[in-house]
Amino acid sequence: MPAIHISEDKFDEAIASDKPVLVDFWATWCRPCQMMGPIVDELADEYAGQVIVAKMDVDQCNSICARYGITNIPNFKLFKNGVEVGNLVGAVPKNTLKSLLDRSL
Repeated sequence: MPAIHISEDKFDEAIASDKPVLVDFWATWCRPCQMMGPIVDELADEYAGQVIVAKMDVDQCNSICARYGITNIPNFKLFKNGVEVGNLVGAVPKNTLKSLLDRSL
Protein backbone atom coordinates (compact mmCIF):
# COMPACT_ATOMS: atom_id res chain seq x y z
CA MET A 1 0.00 0.00 0.00
CA PRO A 2 1.65 3.25 -1.08
CA ALA A 3 1.61 6.43 0.97
CA ILE A 4 -1.66 8.33 0.91
CA HIS A 5 -1.90 11.75 -0.71
CA ILE A 6 -3.54 14.41 1.43
CA SER A 7 -4.84 17.78 0.38
CA GLU A 8 -4.47 21.04 2.24
CA ASP A 9 -8.08 20.96 3.45
CA LYS A 10 -7.59 17.46 4.96
CA PHE A 11 -4.20 18.11 6.56
CA ASP A 12 -5.29 18.98 10.11
CA GLU A 13 -7.65 16.00 10.19
CA ALA A 14 -4.91 13.66 8.92
CA ILE A 15 -2.27 14.68 11.49
CA ALA A 16 -4.74 14.48 14.38
CA SER A 17 -4.62 10.67 14.25
CA ASP A 18 -3.81 8.72 17.39
CA LYS A 19 -1.17 6.93 15.28
CA PRO A 20 2.06 8.69 14.32
CA VAL A 21 1.76 10.44 10.95
CA LEU A 22 4.76 10.92 8.67
CA VAL A 23 4.16 13.60 6.04
CA ASP A 24 6.46 13.80 3.03
CA PHE A 25 6.37 17.32 1.58
CA TRP A 26 7.51 16.95 -2.02
CA ALA A 27 7.11 18.24 -5.59
CA THR A 28 6.95 16.54 -8.97
CA TRP A 29 9.84 18.67 -10.28
CA CYS A 30 12.15 17.86 -7.32
CA ARG A 31 14.75 15.21 -8.22
CA PRO A 32 15.62 14.29 -4.59
CA CYS A 33 11.86 13.99 -3.92
CA GLN A 34 11.52 11.59 -6.83
CA MET A 35 14.38 9.51 -5.42
CA MET A 36 12.69 9.36 -1.99
CA GLY A 37 9.23 8.46 -3.33
CA PRO A 38 9.77 4.68 -3.54
CA ILE A 39 11.36 4.65 -0.08
CA VAL A 40 8.37 6.49 1.39
CA ASP A 41 6.03 3.96 -0.24
CA GLU A 42 8.11 1.08 1.18
CA LEU A 43 7.82 2.60 4.65
CA ALA A 44 4.06 2.90 4.20
CA ASP A 45 4.00 -0.87 3.59
CA GLU A 46 6.41 -1.77 6.37
CA TYR A 47 4.63 0.35 9.00
CA ALA A 48 1.05 -0.34 7.85
CA GLY A 49 -1.27 -0.33 10.84
CA GLN A 50 1.32 1.41 13.03
CA VAL A 51 2.08 4.67 11.23
CA ILE A 52 0.18 6.70 8.66
CA VAL A 53 2.48 7.72 5.81
CA ALA A 54 1.23 10.63 3.72
CA LYS A 55 2.49 12.87 0.93
CA MET A 56 1.70 16.51 0.23
CA ASP A 57 2.67 18.28 -2.99
CA VAL A 58 4.17 21.63 -1.92
CA ASP A 59 2.80 23.28 -5.05
CA GLN A 60 -0.71 22.57 -3.75
CA CYS A 61 -0.38 23.39 -0.04
CA ASN A 62 0.95 26.93 0.29
CA SER A 63 -0.68 27.71 3.64
CA ILE A 64 0.51 24.47 5.27
CA CYS A 65 4.06 25.05 3.99
CA ALA A 66 3.96 28.59 5.37
CA ARG A 67 2.60 27.38 8.72
CA TYR A 68 5.44 24.87 9.15
CA GLY A 69 8.20 26.94 7.51
CA ILE A 70 8.84 24.47 4.72
CA THR A 71 11.37 26.03 2.37
CA ASN A 72 13.45 22.98 1.39
CA ILE A 73 12.21 19.65 0.05
CA PRO A 74 11.95 16.79 0.46
CA ASN A 75 10.86 17.62 3.99
CA PHE A 76 9.63 14.89 6.32
CA LYS A 77 7.57 15.90 9.33
CA LEU A 78 6.38 13.44 11.96
CA PHE A 79 3.25 14.23 13.97
CA LYS A 80 1.69 12.62 17.03
CA ASN A 81 -1.79 13.71 18.03
CA GLY A 82 -1.48 16.76 15.79
CA VAL A 83 1.84 17.93 17.24
CA GLU A 84 5.09 17.91 15.29
CA VAL A 85 7.56 15.59 17.05
CA GLY A 86 10.22 15.13 14.38
CA ASN A 87 11.61 16.58 11.18
CA LEU A 88 14.13 15.55 8.53
CA VAL A 89 15.08 17.58 5.46
CA GLY A 90 16.62 16.32 2.24
CA ALA A 91 17.20 12.95 0.65
CA VAL A 92 18.05 10.77 3.64
CA PRO A 93 18.79 7.05 3.92
CA LYS A 94 15.82 4.77 4.55
CA ASN A 95 17.29 3.77 7.92
CA THR A 96 17.27 7.42 9.02
CA LEU A 97 13.53 7.64 8.34
CA LYS A 98 12.98 4.27 10.03
CA SER A 99 14.80 5.51 13.16
CA LEU A 100 12.52 8.55 13.26
CA LEU A 101 9.43 6.34 12.96
CA ASP A 102 10.67 3.77 15.48
CA ARG A 103 11.20 6.49 18.11
CA SER A 104 7.55 7.48 17.73
CA LEU A 105 6.13 4.01 18.39
